[in-house]
Amino acid sequence: MFWQLKLQNKQGLSAENRALSYLKTRGMQLVKRNYACKAGEIDLVMLDRETLVFIEVRSRSPSQFGSAAESITIHKQHKIRKAAGHFLALHSQHQHRLCRFDALLLKHSSTHRDENSEGDIEWIKGIF
Repeated sequence: MFWQLKLQNKQGLSAENRALSYLKTRGMQLVKRNYACKAGEIDLVMLDRETLVFIEVRSRSPSQFGSAAESITIHKQHKIRKAAGHFLALHSQHQHRLCRFDALLLKHSSTHRDENSEGDIEWIKGIF
């Protein structure tokens, strides 16, 4: 069965666009965006040189409880790992690669600052 993830949330789509732009300017190459299967979903699949990176994008406003990193629960990690396994099973050209799980955490506020301010972006490599 074919699965397709559709982002209905404008804030989520905006966060993923910011994350993608940020990572591309740091030399990463997009492989797949919004990969979804029955097991779970992955926001971004990218290459960091020869390493295949599965990236979870999280956006939080300062008024919400808990940090963006804390929102990546053990349950969510399990789903991402299963989805990554599914991705690798279907994309044999990447099966030889080292893999890594990263998180890109975006802070947003009601002020109209530069949306791409690096102070508002935290990239955690190998988060789990």
